[in-house]
Amino acid sequence: MSALARSTILAAIAALLIPAVSPVPASAQQARCADRARVLDMLQTRFGETRRGMGIAAERAVMELFASAETGSWTITVTFAGGTTCLLASGHGFEAVDEMPLPAGEFPA
Repeated sequence: MSALARSTILAAIAALLIPAVSPVPASAQQARCADRARVLDMLQTRFGETRRGMGIAAERAVMELFASAETGSWTITVTFAGGTTCLLASGHGFEAVDEMPLPAGEFPA
Protein backbone atom coordinates (compact mmCIF):
# COMPACT_ATOMS: atom_id res chain seq x y z
CA MET A 1 0.00 0.00 0.00
CA SER A 2 1.39 3.38 -0.93
CA ALA A 3 2.09 5.98 1.75
CA LEU A 4 -0.57 8.27 0.25
CA ALA A 5 -3.19 5.51 0.25
CA ARG A 6 -2.31 4.54 3.83
CA SER A 7 -2.50 8.16 5.01
CA THR A 8 -5.85 8.61 3.28
CA ILE A 9 -7.29 5.45 4.83
CA LEU A 10 -5.90 6.34 8.27
CA ALA A 11 -7.40 9.84 8.07
CA ALA A 12 -10.78 8.47 6.98
CA ILE A 13 -10.86 5.90 9.80
CA ALA A 14 -9.74 8.48 12.34
CA ALA A 15 -12.42 10.91 11.16
CA LEU A 16 -15.05 8.27 11.91
CA LEU A 17 -13.63 7.78 15.40
CA ILE A 18 -13.51 11.46 16.45
CA PRO A 19 -15.88 11.99 19.37
CA ALA A 20 -18.32 14.91 19.11
CA VAL A 21 -17.04 16.39 22.35
CA SER A 22 -13.49 15.69 23.47
CA PRO A 23 -11.74 16.63 26.75
CA VAL A 24 -8.55 17.55 24.90
CA PRO A 25 -7.36 20.91 23.57
CA ALA A 26 -8.70 22.10 20.21
CA SER A 27 -5.27 21.65 18.61
CA ALA A 28 -5.29 17.98 19.64
CA GLN A 29 -8.82 17.48 18.30
CA GLN A 30 -7.58 18.56 14.86
CA ALA A 31 -5.02 15.74 15.04
CA ARG A 32 -7.78 13.06 14.83
CA CYS A 33 -8.64 11.74 18.30
CA ALA A 34 -10.68 8.83 19.67
CA ASP A 35 -10.88 6.43 22.58
CA ARG A 36 -7.50 4.71 23.11
CA ALA A 37 -8.86 1.16 22.74
CA ARG A 38 -10.44 2.01 19.37
CA VAL A 39 -7.25 3.62 18.07
CA LEU A 40 -5.03 0.72 19.16
CA ASP A 41 -7.42 -1.81 17.64
CA MET A 42 -7.40 0.10 14.34
CA LEU A 43 -3.60 0.32 14.27
CA GLN A 44 -3.29 -3.42 14.95
CA THR A 45 -6.04 -4.79 12.71
CA ARG A 46 -5.74 -2.40 9.74
CA PHE A 47 -1.98 -1.87 9.67
CA GLY A 48 -0.41 -4.62 11.83
CA GLU A 49 1.30 -1.98 13.98
CA THR A 50 2.42 -2.68 17.53
CA ARG A 51 3.94 -0.35 20.12
CA ARG A 52 7.69 0.11 19.61
CA GLY A 53 8.41 2.98 21.99
CA MET A 54 6.88 5.46 24.37
CA GLY A 55 7.66 8.52 26.50
CA ILE A 56 6.11 11.33 28.49
CA ALA A 57 4.95 13.97 26.01
CA ALA A 58 3.55 16.59 28.39
CA GLU A 59 2.02 16.76 31.81
CA ARG A 60 -0.46 13.87 31.94
CA ALA A 61 0.14 12.78 28.33
CA VAL A 62 2.05 9.85 26.82
CA MET A 63 3.59 9.71 23.33
CA GLU A 64 3.79 6.29 21.66
CA LEU A 65 5.33 5.02 18.45
CA PHE A 66 3.60 2.11 16.71
CA ALA A 67 5.10 0.30 13.72
CA SER A 68 4.85 -2.81 11.58
CA ALA A 69 7.99 -4.82 10.89
CA GLU A 70 6.25 -6.43 7.90
CA THR A 71 5.08 -3.32 6.05
CA GLY A 72 7.31 -0.62 7.53
CA SER A 73 4.31 1.59 8.34
CA TRP A 74 4.47 3.69 11.51
CA THR A 75 2.20 5.96 13.57
CA ILE A 76 2.91 8.41 16.41
CA THR A 77 0.13 8.96 18.95
CA VAL A 78 -0.37 10.95 22.13
CA THR A 79 -2.75 9.75 24.86
CA PHE A 80 -4.20 12.10 27.46
CA ALA A 81 -5.11 11.22 31.06
CA GLY A 82 -8.80 10.87 30.19
CA GLY A 83 -8.04 8.03 27.75
CA THR A 84 -8.32 10.00 24.51
CA THR A 85 -5.64 9.09 21.96
CA CYS A 86 -4.74 11.40 19.08
CA LEU A 87 -2.96 10.44 15.85
CA LEU A 88 -0.12 12.91 15.31
CA ALA A 89 1.83 11.51 12.36
CA SER A 90 2.16 8.40 10.23
CA GLY A 91 4.32 7.18 7.40
CA HIS A 92 6.30 4.32 5.94
CA GLY A 93 9.87 3.03 5.88
CA PHE A 94 10.09 2.32 9.62
CA GLU A 95 13.39 0.80 10.69
CA ALA A 96 14.27 -0.03 14.29
CA VAL A 97 17.70 1.18 15.38
CA ASP A 98 19.68 0.57 18.53
CA GLU A 99 22.36 3.24 18.69
CA MET A 100 24.84 3.93 21.43
CA PRO A 101 24.58 7.40 23.00
CA LEU A 102 26.86 9.97 21.36
CA PRO A 103 28.94 12.49 23.30
CA ALA A 104 27.19 15.84 23.81
CA GLY A 105 27.18 17.96 20.67
CA GLU A 106 27.88 15.08 18.27
CA PHE A 107 25.38 13.87 15.72
CA PRO A 108 25.17 10.58 13.79
CA ALA A 109 26.84 10.55 10.37
